[in-house]
Amino acid sequence: MPTPKNKNAAGARPVRNTTLLIATRKGLWSLTGDAMRRKWTLVGPQFLGNVVHHAMLDPRDGKTLLAAARTGHLGPTIFRSTDRGRTWKEASTPPAFAPDSGRTVDHTFWLTPGHATEPGTWYAGTSPQGLFRSTDGGATWLGVAGFNNHPRRKEWCGGDQDGTPDGPKLHSILVDPRDAKHLYIAMSSGGIFESIDAGVDWRPLNRGVRADFLPTPDPEFGHDPHCLRLHPLAPDRLYHQNHCGIYRLDRPNERWTEIGTSMPKSVGSIGFPMVLHPRDPDTLWVFPMDGTSVWPRVSPGGKPAAYRSVNGGKTWQRQATGLPKAQAWWTVKRQAMTADQAANVGVYFGTTSGELWGSRDEGRTWKCLAAHLPHIYAVEAV
Repeated sequence: MPTPKNKNAAGARPVRNTTLLIATRKGLWSLTGDAMRRKWTLVGPQFLGNVVHHAMLDPRDGKTLLAAARTGHLGPTIFRSTDRGRTWKEASTPPAFAPDSGRTVDHTFWLTPGHATEPGTWYAGTSPQGLFRSTDGGATWLGVAGFNNHPRRKEWCGGDQDGTPDGPKLHSILVDPRDAKHLYIAMSSGGIFESIDAGVDWRPLNRGVRADFLPTPDPEFGHDPHCLRLHPLAPDRLYHQNHCGIYRLDRPNERWTEIGTSMPKSVGSIGFPMVLHPRDPDTLWVFPMDGTSVWPRVSPGGKPAAYRSVNGGKTWQRQATGLPKAQAWWTVKRQAMTADQAANVGVYFGTTSGELWGSRDEGRTWKCLAAHLPHIYAVEAV
């Protein structure tokens, strides 16, 4: 099996403990490994009984954590910690649509730290599709009017109610590391959109993406991207996992290229998560699920496996050593797969059956690191 390029290049994280933030349907856990990533300690839960859709550490200060939670009858909110999760406070003004908008935030789904030159700035994506910004470290949030009040927003989103099983989502908020004003978002459903003025205006960026579920085969918008990623060292390289396959875009090109066609036909190219190698823009991982006509949202044939490409999606290799060989009917959600920054990159994913799996060798072998957790929604390495 080919070895990923540049895996030991400058920029690898010095040896230290790896911590995984595990957001679940019933709370938030953390899993910390030793320096060799052989022994792991599970701590939690926090926010027990609450749905935690996403939790993120601010890489700019290394201590601020945000957690997007849906707190039962108390509704959706964001909790923030300034001491790496030892203590938490609720946001005084969580994301909320204007009272006269006719829309209500069901939950905050995605959290993204802002640009390195904008300490304290965060972005949040909600269900239904809304974009919010905080400039005080997550304490207060305001809607990004350029999107939320855009005259074509309802058209782009397919109305305020759509058929996505768990509700429409605005997710995959990306900030170009070269330019704080250059933003990307993805919406399920709606598609991928770009702003070059910090969210004042937006335009669709979906050319070349199939939409087999729509009458028009290559529409301007109305797509269902599952996960969008931008490579931090080569920010003109974007990948995305879609309802209709796996795609790659090299800017300034405007048309996506489908790169999932080389996946095994028995497996297909449908899934939710996508993970990029931190130092090699040509290496990435996906975790396919059964995308047959009934969309059961399980591993194909009950045989889970990650697939890695080391050439930008031209070819893919199955990585399943250590994973169950049969009768494992789970899948991995779009935020529930991540990678660390080590010289030998660690890759991790959480399952819908509450297991956390990890690889110390870039996906060649896997080990179950934690089990019996609730349904896992998101995993982030810090």
